[in-house]
Amino acid sequence: MTHEATVVDAYRITPQVSAFRLQVPGHEFDYEPGQHTTIRFESGGEEVVRPYTPTNLPGSDELSLTIKRYDDGLASSYMHQKRPGDTVTVGPIDGSLTLADTDRDVAFLASGTGLTPMMAMVRQYLRDGSGHAHVVLGEKREETIIHRETLNELAANNPELDVTFVLSDPNWEWTGHAGYVQDHLESLFDDFDDRDFYVCGVPPMVVQTKHRLAELGAPEERIHSEGWEDGVVGDE
Repeated sequence: MTHEATVVDAYRITPQVSAFRLQVPGHEFDYEPGQHTTIRFESGGEEVVRPYTPTNLPGSDELSLTIKRYDDGLASSYMHQKRPGDTVTVGPIDGSLTLADTDRDVAFLASGTGLTPMMAMVRQYLRDGSGHAHVVLGEKREETIIHRETLNELAANNPELDVTFVLSDPNWEWTGHAGYVQDHLESLFDDFDDRDFYVCGVPPMVVQTKHRLAELGAPEERIHSEGWEDGVVGDE
């Protein structure tokens, strides 16, 4: 089932990433945090369908989407032209990247906009979870870190949440972790057999991170991702 949603707010997060609040008055969105909806529109006589993940919790008439603009991206360019008062078509909410157990410690390992499904999952875990959560977000530079203020605020208000940023191309002033998320797993975590690991990002990052977790002793059933990434990335 699709809905016509009104853009009630649109604002820039980083030079290439914007957030959009979409509202369907009278409708309550019901989904598992981490699942995605779709934006649908016509271009050149053909329907374009692209998945985007709400960063907010379910139970309201709004969806909050974080969308990075790509120069050759039909859907991202379409959305970045939207302003408050415009309407967009959103599709059903579905997906397999959801919290498996709120009673276990968790790690959310993301790169770039792979963070978006994890924002709602983090909020759900802080509300319902009984253990420790650690978000590790990889980005290129400081100015491209999305939801940095939100994550830092969540960590400041929740002692059971840690947040670590990893930059692949930091400037000389950066004193945090450098490289890639998968490079720092062994130094950031000391237990790999009981914690649940959720991985989302560009396919090479997901595949490499899952392989590294397995090498460090994480059981297969403790490593969660959407699952399609392995089919598009080789083992080399």
